[in-house]
Amino acid sequence: MAIKTWQAISGITLISTITVLLQIPSNTWMTSATASLVAGATSLACMAVACILSSRWSFIEDLLGGLDRMYETHKWLGIWALVFVVYHFLFKAKLNTWDLAPILELTKYWTRMVRQLSIVVLGFIILLALNRNVPYQVWSWWHKLSGPFFIIAVLHWLSFESPIRLNSSAGIWLGTLCTVGIVAAFYKLFLYNFIAQGGTYKIVAVDHGDKAVHLELAPIGRSFPFQAGQFGFLSIMEQGLREPHPFTIASANASDGRIHFVIRALGDYTEKLYGQAKIGMLADIRAPHGRFERIANANKEIWIGAGVGIAPFISWLKDSSAKNLERVQLIYCFDPNRAFPTPERIQEFTEQANVSFIPNPSGSNKLAETITGAAKEADPSDIHISFCGPKGLLAHVKQLMKEADIPSKNIHYEFFEFR
Repeated sequence: MAIKTWQAISGITLISTITVLLQIPSNTWMTSATASLVAGATSLACMAVACILSSRWSFIEDLLGGLDRMYETHKWLGIWALVFVVYHFLFKAKLNTWDLAPILELTKYWTRMVRQLSIVVLGFIILLALNRNVPYQVWSWWHKLSGPFFIIAVLHWLSFESPIRLNSSAGIWLGTLCTVGIVAAFYKLFLYNFIAQGGTYKIVAVDHGDKAVHLELAPIGRSFPFQAGQFGFLSIMEQGLREPHPFTIASANASDGRIHFVIRALGDYTEKLYGQAKIGMLADIRAPHGRFERIANANKEIWIGAGVGIAPFISWLKDSSAKNLERVQLIYCFDPNRAFPTPERIQEFTEQANVSFIPNPSGSNKLAETITGAAKEADPSDIHISFCGPKGLLAHVKQLMKEADIPSKNIHYEFFEFR
């Protein structure tokens, strides 16, 4: 079972609190100094785990249930780290009755400088992450400095006079997290592109729709295996298109290693990609990521793809190893004026896979009718819904499920906001 964001943050807070309290006399636990010390340790632990999550290590992805959940947890760890660190700097984390000593001796000037920089840089990173008006390229460049900034926070902990010793429970807890966090940050900044699975590809086909583009890419050298429904980080080796962005792979594993992406022009990068993508361009793909999978024990499956959110379901339809497709209904929600791929094309895929196809153009009520009808024909608890589309439609689907008595835990989807 995947670890949820609130469980990760609660666990980090609890362990940090307990290990810190073990280092100080119990008669000082109920003081503002203790609260400040706990807040500082918890903030550092949150930053360390955030660095670990940014590494994209597959075993961490397994623990969190997918890279989308990793980034969601990563974001909230940063936010809570800022909350804790603000409290830590507002209230003095020292008492005369404590046995105080720094782990690392620095001059007063550098100790003060590191202390001030640590809160400034953390606040700056969080503000960048939460401000959607900052262009992705600017945000991404500054966000890469999170690793070096984290080292500043570690130096503050080591040079700060506190009752925590490196060989104490709190010291071992923070020391282990910080060491792994620094290794993860180094890996992500300097080694990821050389070690992570993926490869170099060439664009061999480009098909433009209305503000959307379908790319077919062939590997140069070795390709990589992936599961239907996963996504990869695509970077086109051209000026202005080098920044890697995540896109769902709209194909299944092929013997020739070719993969497909269906991308809608929704932002600065995708607008450029839509207008500039050409046959012959080289691309770097780092993949696979994501844990968007079919539910093996479902008696009835409803797949809902909206716009280019149809991509993972195209991958599922083309998966030659897929079984029990006769229990599936695919609902394609689209705007008739700019549908891409076209509903006719999706219907071809469903006919080949023996899947029931329900087109749901804007203004249609087929979505509601299908979910309601399925709940009348089968036990609602046996119906599982896989969804890929915008948040507004997701909320509508959840409401329809509630009205049809389908358990809320029976909907499966990925987050697509990576900042």
